[in-house]
Amino acid sequence: MTALQKGAIGTLLTGALLGIVLVGIVFGGEAALSTEEFCTSCHSMTYTQDELRESTHYGALGVNPGCKDCHIPQGFKNFHLAVYTHVVDGARELWLELVNDYSTLEKFNERRLIMAHDARMNLKKWDSVTCRDCHKNPDPPGEDAQAAHKKMETVGATSIDCHQNLEHEEAPMTDLDASLAQGKMVLKADEDDDWDDDDDDDDDWDDDY
Repeated sequence: MTALQKGAIGTLLTGALLGIVLVGIVFGGEAALSTEEFCTSCHSMTYTQDELRESTHYGALGVNPGCKDCHIPQGFKNFHLAVYTHVVDGARELWLELVNDYSTLEKFNERRLIMAHDARMNLKKWDSVTCRDCHKNPDPPGEDAQAAHKKMETVGATSIDCHQNLEHEEAPMTDLDASLAQGKMVLKADEDDDWDDDDDDDDDWDDDY
């Protein structure tokens, strides 16, 4: 074996080792950034953590979901979505945490609708993949609910189009299809009047949400 061949083999082995280390760092880093401890290291997220633990989703069928179960797509096939979420959304939320005052729940509520809509839009773009991890074959009780599910399938809707206030304090529902089409947040039609009333009195917004 010539010196050139030995050098090529050494380079390949070094590259393979570095590749393995890099993959370990990326996957390990993604797992670390998906823990509930990391998510709630920002003070504002403790509000939503408390809301989750008081919701009907928490403890249902013996399952206690964490932040990642709804907000971070899981599994190897969704790994690119998880990395994108950490890099893009994580950087944005860190910046907003620094420039906004979330010292009280009332101050947090001033931006609740915006944050809720951003989370809903993620789920819409992912076809509610995190919802589907648990709710693989939803079969709601009652004829009305079953008919609504069938209708949603025919118009290309996904879980988050209807189920928007299950885990956290309520925020006005948003029309996700219209929001995608117009590139801005659009409230659902049946929410517009209530939202207008809330706009007239900021104190009502703080009390209600």
